[in-house]
Amino acid sequence: MSQLSISPAVGPLRGTVTVPGDKSITHRALILGALAQGQTRITGYSRGEDCLNTLGVVRDLGVDVEEITEGLVVTGKGLWGLSEPTNVLDCGNSGTGLRLLAGVLAGQPFFSVLTGDASLRSRPMGRVVNPLRQMGGTISGRNGGSSAPLAIQGGNLQSVIYESPVASAQIKSCVLLAGLFAEGTTTVKEPIKSRDHSERMLQYFGVSLKVDGCTVQVAGRESFEGKPVIVPGDISAAAFFLVAASIVPDSDVLLTGIGLNPERTGILEVLSAMGADIAILNKREESGEPVGDLRVRSTRLIGTTIGAELIPKTIDELPIVCVAAALADGETRITGAEELRVKETDRIHAMAVQLAKIGVVLEEQPDGLVIQGGSTLRGAVCQSYGDHRVVMSLAIAALVADEAIVIEDVDCVETSFPGFHGKLLDLLTNPR
Repeated sequence: MSQLSISPAVGPLRGTVTVPGDKSITHRALILGALAQGQTRITGYSRGEDCLNTLGVVRDLGVDVEEITEGLVVTGKGLWGLSEPTNVLDCGNSGTGLRLLAGVLAGQPFFSVLTGDASLRSRPMGRVVNPLRQMGGTISGRNGGSSAPLAIQGGNLQSVIYESPVASAQIKSCVLLAGLFAEGTTTVKEPIKSRDHSERMLQYFGVSLKVDGCTVQVAGRESFEGKPVIVPGDISAAAFFLVAASIVPDSDVLLTGIGLNPERTGILEVLSAMGADIAILNKREESGEPVGDLRVRSTRLIGTTIGAELIPKTIDELPIVCVAAALADGETRITGAEELRVKETDRIHAMAVQLAKIGVVLEEQPDGLVIQGGSTLRGAVCQSYGDHRVVMSLAIAALVADEAIVIEDVDCVETSFPGFHGKLLDLLTNPR
């Protein structure tokens, strides 16, 4: 069990930083590249363990993926060209990888088994298994198919109109990917629109797809050609530096090449409501996704209210939002965020316990948190619960604590942000 000790900053954060490629887009580029005809060249991809596990699964399905200096070259096999794997397919810690691949494998004419680490095996899979069964997929697993490992006997799928009970890009993407192999048009309806990376990339690859508010339709059994994909920087990774530069006095940081998908920019909306000084520069579009540079300078934050309508756009960033709230003036309320309880850990409980340990006054609620700002943070030994976002959030909190914060079990950071600590040190003008 590794530890990370972060001392309080003795000076501002200054400089330019790049963050890992967007995990969500990397997963999708690998999967669609494998299903395309011809080559897909992927640059800027995430080298975190989650995406490397998806890369490994793609290779286990008979797809050639070559590593080159600029990134990856995926030689696609077409919709029906994947090979039956000889081994169990291990997705590691990635719920995105497992759920999206389940949609693909449900449409393949062979048998496969998807699994992951202990954390992933405890996460709910019935939410994707149920619609896949409605499409004709034969899937079994622990707890009646609600937990991995999932054994999938792929076959002939039929289109479906699926009304998802929750707004979830993973559920929506799973069904849309399965719809590529189904006869007819597959429709997914959500109560609130979730992030739309799958829709954008499917359209970028030339797949017939229609979007009408919270409803998405994809045409089945259409082949498509490989295309070059530039993966932008992950805004979920950038969020830690956005908050760090906001709360450490006199800081001025530029984050380059960040994905600005409007369904992912909830963190910018939340920090803007809290009074953060963030400018968006050099806006552009790459591979169907909006991209830009973010300049953030320190300022005094104020408390805000984050309701259910913002949660789908902010779900992965809420742990670091909790840190911003702890340093802001006034009260911050987070509601409608019960989805946080079924992430890599129960993030509502994890952040409540660990922030209280370092002096934050807060109240844990079934669907969120009420955080009293203006806290003086103190040093402590904190637990990560094996969750990479908990580690990085506590590391940022340590920059403004009165003494060092020691975080235990930090190897999990490699799942999303290899080199996080080094990049943080590079920005410190007076590192200890």
